[in-house]
Amino acid sequence: MIDISLAFAAWELAYQLRFLWIDLPHASMIPAHAEYLKVAVFVAILTGFVFSFSGVYRLYKVVHPPQEFYHLLRGTFILLLLTLVAAFFYREFSFSRVHTLYFLVCFLVLLFISRLITRGSLHWLHARGAHVEHVLLIGNGASANKFIERLQRLKSLGIVLKGVIETKNNRNLIIPENIPRLGGIEQLNQIIKAQQIDQVFIALSPDEQHLLTELKELLAEQWVDVRIIPDLGTFRTLHTEVESFDDIPIVTIVQSPMTGWNQILKRILDISGSFFAIVLFSPVMLMIAILIKLTSSGPALYGQERMGLDGRTFKALKFRSMHADAESQTGAVWASENDERRTKFGIFLRNYSLDELPQLFNVFKGEMSLVGPRPERPVFIEQFKSQIPHYMLRHKVKAGITGWAQINGWRGNTSLDKRIECDLYYIERWSLWFDLKILFLTLFRGFIDQHAY
Repeated sequence: MIDISLAFAAWELAYQLRFLWIDLPHASMIPAHAEYLKVAVFVAILTGFVFSFSGVYRLYKVVHPPQEFYHLLRGTFILLLLTLVAAFFYREFSFSRVHTLYFLVCFLVLLFISRLITRGSLHWLHARGAHVEHVLLIGNGASANKFIERLQRLKSLGIVLKGVIETKNNRNLIIPENIPRLGGIEQLNQIIKAQQIDQVFIALSPDEQHLLTELKELLAEQWVDVRIIPDLGTFRTLHTEVESFDDIPIVTIVQSPMTGWNQILKRILDISGSFFAIVLFSPVMLMIAILIKLTSSGPALYGQERMGLDGRTFKALKFRSMHADAESQTGAVWASENDERRTKFGIFLRNYSLDELPQLFNVFKGEMSLVGPRPERPVFIEQFKSQIPHYMLRHKVKAGITGWAQINGWRGNTSLDKRIECDLYYIERWSLWFDLKILFLTLFRGFIDQHAY
């Protein structure tokens, strides 16, 4: 209800700013206030639906401010888009576009202030022991210890760990000494009552799963919320998500972040960015093609098989920087320093990464992205996937022209482990703003590199 009220207030405030306070037009030019009030009601009701469906009100216990701001920003722009579409088809009255822009700014400011006040109020209450959740942890393995570390970093959320119940098999192994030990599993019911526990988290190792039967029977007598922290062992998680499949809980441990609106926003960035770059660099690409033909025999452009999203192969376009028969004797090998297969002009192209400019067409077609892990040749992937841990996870997003690894200097004949580490860092923390940051840094770090052979 608060956001609905804020939407109404922002629409009305925008009217005041547009027609009464800032522009100060003549009275005869001020449009009918009643028309704007009718739309204010429509926008307010639409806000409730849009924010509900766009994830603003998802019940996450732990939401970081950047995540919350992202959901609010996405929901607000969806709201603005639907409002503009509705205004376009509403022919009885013409609404001011400047007013709509004022509404966007006012609404975002009011949303930000309301969240700031809410968080500040909750922190104040939590510091005084009000509206806190008392948590009990069962288990003392690696997953239990990781959970404790997260709680200590998120104390301001009002989640208070009252203590831990250690299992019989692993007492006093990993859990920090400052965490109270409250007893054994056989004392669970008494501990819950004495400590006024609200939530019980169960973090058992794989060899302790047999304890779930006993815990289920004991917790059946209680009214606390029960949550299970799965022990995933050596699995590398990537955008983990828990969902219900016909009342069966499913834990997804590896998935691409490019789904839903994320996929749409990234594709819009790729199409617009690649189109702009193609237009901007078309004279340069034409000149490069001519110079390649003049300085060596063979085609100026060629397609090399690469692997991208979900293991699908495509022909990555490149300007030819080596002799036409460069791999006839050696086969597929990585370029090295002072590689004799390169043409003189090809050395220049590779030093400044100009041989990769045609991949803008791969981006425009949807085979690649502007930002992402660099695509590799299938023959090399067959070698790397069994040698480098988590190597195949980099194929959960589209391959890119530039990426986090490239702007940090991990390209060409450098450490594959470091490169994969950067690629996974990018995938785990992907956002549209991260893409824009990488594109900006590419202007300064991405074109020239000492390892670009």
